Amino acid sequence: MQKKRLRIHNPKLKEECGVFGISNSEDASALTALGLHALQHRGQEGCGIVSYDGKKYHSEKRFGLVGDNFNKQKVLKGLPGNYAIGHNRYSTTGGTTLRNLQPFYADTNTGGIGLSHNGNLTNAITLRKKLVEDGAIFYTTSDTETIVQLIAKSKRNKTIDKVVDALFQIQGGYALVMLTQNTLIGVRDPYGIRPLVIGKVKNSYVFASETCALDIIGAKYIRDVENGEIVYVENDKLQSLKPFPVKKIRPCVFEYIYFSRPDSILNGECAYEYRKRLGAELAKESNLNVDVVVPVPDSGNAAAIGYSKYSGINFDLGLIRNHYVGRTFIEPAQKIRSFGVKLKLNANKSSIKNKKIVLIDDSLVRGTTSHKIVNMLYDAGAKEVHLRIACPEIKFPDFYGVDMPTKKELLAANKTVDEICKYINAKSLKFLSIDGLYKAIGFEGRNKIYPQLTDHYFTGEYPVKPIDELGDNKITQLSLLSTASNN
Repeated sequence: MQKKRLRIHNPKLKEECGVFGISNSEDASALTALGLHALQHRGQEGCGIVSYDGKKYHSEKRFGLVGDNFNKQKVLKGLPGNYAIGHNRYSTTGGTTLRNLQPFYADTNTGGIGLSHNGNLTNAITLRKKLVEDGAIFYTTSDTETIVQLIAKSKRNKTIDKVVDALFQIQGGYALVMLTQNTLIGVRDPYGIRPLVIGKVKNSYVFASETCALDIIGAKYIRDVENGEIVYVENDKLQSLKPFPVKKIRPCVFEYIYFSRPDSILNGECAYEYRKRLGAELAKESNLNVDVVVPVPDSGNAAAIGYSKYSGINFDLGLIRNHYVGRTFIEPAQKIRSFGVKLKLNANKSSIKNKKIVLIDDSLVRGTTSHKIVNMLYDAGAKEVHLRIACPEIKFPDFYGVDMPTKKELLAANKTVDEICKYINAKSLKFLSIDGLYKAIGFEGRNKIYPQLTDHYFTGEYPVKPIDELGDNKITQLSLLSTASNN
């Protein structure tokens, strides 16, 4: 009899997706697998690689982690060629089904094309409906296939022109890596909401979501793909197109707060350093007489270090994380569900007993996990637990590729700070101010007229307004318009 599997609820915002591509390398597929491994934090639902050997394309897509699927020579030998692209998936549109795993591949009248996509289109449902009315047949329920269909449908003669034609029809936040007949293509949306960087190892160019994917293969970081830029590698030469009207870049603020791996470079500096400064700014805005600074591991570690250093209050690991609990857990009995957060965290009694604690986390979404952690600390003997969050209150949903709760489920959208504090049972609660956030990231306060970052989570200011009728429930399941089954 097969054992049931319990999906462990992830209280954090789900990372987006990870994309990677490499040109002109004998080890293209193996290096792509390594790059995806470095980007594993951006998506653990599934992974895939498409390669091109000069004559034909090869594709392999699997559920689960990169290391569990692309760890054998037998698998990589099935992906020959000097060009490859890859993708780690966290579903934000479309169901959890093998056909929705990327990279996608399709044949067009100018040859085949593979595509990996990080982000969400805000007009995908509208575009898909029109394409279906015009006779298009969709195989998946992902918004990414809409881009593939638009490229295939374009009347332009050259593939790069087909890509430009398609891009002028889509809206949203996106980073794309494409592969077509010995040409590697990278694209970033006009506002630069989703990240994409360029690197080089020997004679091979690399496109990736973050610089940590360059580090793992020994590639040198060259620069970021600019907002609204199309870069492509043809005949080992990097070329650039900027077909869109110029807009001020507005990268996603959560890349700085949470999404990017701490060792990845953002705007010339490690994400880790930004997060320490977020903690320092939080300490400036707090006035607490406590004994110890405790992070919620691992997301709160850097901010807690920054808080401790600025305040002079000792840092200690009052919570110990079990790193061997993945996204699923074998369930020997139904009652294990009641263990909840204890599957991942446990109180370190020697560090917290009889002490006043300031608990640091990077964000608060639904609040259910914070409530359990605070009670866990009290049960372990803490005198007081004060919660400090290293970002402002999250009050608005996302439409650009972050899988997060609806506005009805966001705690700060429906309760005051005092009400949230009472709900989570903390002695006090404070969020970092929006000005403190911008100071930590490197701006002297937020520009009220034209914000420098995509910060709609806190402000409700969306750089790209959704065209699709998503409503308060943020429905983007393209399966509403598709008969494709989720097998």
